[in-house]
Amino acid sequence: MAYGPGASGAITASGREAHGASTAHGASTAHGASTSYGPGSSGGFTAQGRGSAGSVVYGPGSSAGSVAYGRGPSAGTAASGREAHGPSAAHGVGTAHGASTAHGATAHGASTAHGAPSRRYPVSVELASLTPAVVRQGGELRVSGRVTNTSGRRLGAVRIGVRIGASGAIDTRGELSAVARRTPLTRADGPEVANRTARLAPLATGAERGFRLTVPVPDLELDGAGAYALTVNVVRADGARAGTVLGLTRTHLSAYPDATRLEPLRTTVLWPVLDAPRMEALTLRTQDSVLPVFRDDELTAAFGPGGRLRRLVEMGKGQPVTWVLDPDLIVQAQAMADGYRVARTPGDSDPRQAAEGEGGEAAADWLAALRTAVRGREVIALPYADPDLTSLARGGGAPLTGLLRRASRTGRSVVDRALGVHARAGVGWPAGGELDDRIARYAKKLGLDTVLASGAGVATAGELVSEGATDDGAVSLEGGTTALRYDAAIASLLFASHPAAGASGAPARLLLRQRLLAETLTAARELPNARRELVMVPPRRMPLAVARVLLTVVAEGRKAGWLAPAGFAAALRKPTAGRLRGFDGYPLARHAAELPPDRLAAVVRDRRRMRALAKVLSDARATAASVRAALARSVATAWRADPAGAASYQRGVSRYLTASIASVRLVPKSTVVVAGGSATIPVTVDNGLQQDLTGVELRVLSSRPERLTARDRAVPVQASRAVSRTVRIRVEAYANGPVLLTARLYTTADGRPWGAPMTFTADVRSVPSGAVLFVLGGTGLIVLAVAFRLRRARRR
Repeated sequence: MAYGPGASGAITASGREAHGASTAHGASTAHGASTSYGPGSSGGFTAQGRGSAGSVVYGPGSSAGSVAYGRGPSAGTAASGREAHGPSAAHGVGTAHGASTAHGATAHGASTAHGAPSRRYPVSVELASLTPAVVRQGGELRVSGRVTNTSGRRLGAVRIGVRIGASGAIDTRGELSAVARRTPLTRADGPEVANRTARLAPLATGAERGFRLTVPVPDLELDGAGAYALTVNVVRADGARAGTVLGLTRTHLSAYPDATRLEPLRTTVLWPVLDAPRMEALTLRTQDSVLPVFRDDELTAAFGPGGRLRRLVEMGKGQPVTWVLDPDLIVQAQAMADGYRVARTPGDSDPRQAAEGEGGEAAADWLAALRTAVRGREVIALPYADPDLTSLARGGGAPLTGLLRRASRTGRSVVDRALGVHARAGVGWPAGGELDDRIARYAKKLGLDTVLASGAGVATAGELVSEGATDDGAVSLEGGTTALRYDAAIASLLFASHPAAGASGAPARLLLRQRLLAETLTAARELPNARRELVMVPPRRMPLAVARVLLTVVAEGRKAGWLAPAGFAAALRKPTAGRLRGFDGYPLARHAAELPPDRLAAVVRDRRRMRALAKVLSDARATAASVRAALARSVATAWRADPAGAASYQRGVSRYLTASIASVRLVPKSTVVVAGGSATIPVTVDNGLQQDLTGVELRVLSSRPERLTARDRAVPVQASRAVSRTVRIRVEAYANGPVLLTARLYTTADGRPWGAPMTFTADVRSVPSGAVLFVLGGTGLIVLAVAFRLRRARRR
């Protein structure tokens, strides 16, 4: 039996009649109304013929017309709060990795809602279990689920049956999505398997009832290895309208007979353990320690037993996955374990209002579990806080490259020390796998030589198959960047799926499992004898239900033989020369999810203010490190899912810097009395910082220097934390009367002004007459000199 792309001709390799013209990868296979189901050779699997298609009765809302597996319309764009994937073309049958694939939209245009086809019928159908997940040689297929009468009227007895798609094994991945898009029952669904049905009693309005079906595998009449469309339908069991379709649902059934020998796809599975930033720039200094302040305490539950981050670590332990970690999450866990505070409201600028955090023990336990799970495994340390490379490259993030590059170098060492590993650094992950020239150049400036990219955006000089094929693996681009292409269709399915973890999520989990098995098996059949790569990338904040399904799919495909685990390093070996495909258009939904340029500009301004603040601190290193980390978190990719949180976090950093800068100020005064020719004027400097003040000096300027002038050009200022310090300025008075003085702080490092100036009046009294006469005499000499020069000028 041939497993390659469908050959042109009337008869398939299995002996089944081909429906419509067969093009490479099924670019436009149509199932017409005159389809006949001839007996087919099973290639050692089964040899029984199919039943007649004429027995199919189409229920309300169904269509007996033909169904075309042509290029389908786009499934739409992703919501702005999610990562979006792939280029903007339609994800049809004839595209490699498709086109309108969107993380957060429907992959291949497929419907991911369980039981979606049933919405046009009076009965909804949901599948609860389907075992085995992969059909092998012989045995039984067991299906269970539940049906619900949604019609608003009582229905008589019904019968549950199953159908296998009329076209047999699906040859292209585009056809998989076409199956998921179908709604009413058509001839493409094939005939119902005879004598393998379950009967249910009449259904009252709103009634729900479970069912179980057992079908011997030979009765399914499968042609051999491949993915098949599986339809579970509900029909009337009795009466004149017996056989009328009342409801249905579809999924995919993967078959892999024991004698099948496909070259397994070398599969790299990324296992991201990431979360949104929680720690702020704010800290609370005590006599013994510096306690970081968190914007909320949600990580306590995530790190604790049953929490998402804890379960991801437990589930990934011992699995053939590559761990993807954010150094900032490790830093936050360490900070929690050492003691931390939680802000009363996110973005507070007063650390004294923060309450004591309660997640120290959970964070310590999570770090210990992670340390055990990653021992001896491949670990990728993303750039610190996982910055949004796409937003930064498009929105003016050039001034932040130095900050992010420095933070990333520090981040890798944090991961290595905390977990006892040697993590791989220099790997960037643009949101949605988006990669163009600007993003590639920006990643290079950050020291990222490898970029995870959607396979839809990167092309090689010689694609293995040009239509509908899977072509993952490493591609060498101009400028020294290596793009590791991953499967956009699988990523879209993983991103679009949000099944619940309990019993209520079982139908969605089952459909996702069966679709992913079908995707990977069909990918392996595209080129059955070629050694190829498959890179599977789940969402950054992977839901537990999706993680469980992903591991199940990898285990089932590995056990059957069409998947073979491979590491990240192996996937990067021997990159193929290639180029960026470029995009015809940039979807508005994805553009809206980016961090806006004005927010990036605010982060750049905050960085300048952080540098200024560091110049006046006695312990500038700790504070600067805290603020730098917060600035990196301000541009994290995680904020794409939470634009309001992103704005709140950035404002919190800005408020912290504003409050810190404003806390070093001159205490206002109105009038001071200067008695005598020489005196000192007190000026009070208020230090509201939590550490000692240094690196500033006080300067006082006189509006009437002929009456009063400061003898000290600049006086250094030092003040302990949270205290006020009085600085005395020596002055010389020459004449009685009021003089306006202006006092201002300056940084000693570069002489720049600090804060607002303070103006007050010096009332000079009781200046000795000698001093007054000296001033008057000096003034008279100046007048005489000017008159003498004018007289000489006239004579000339």
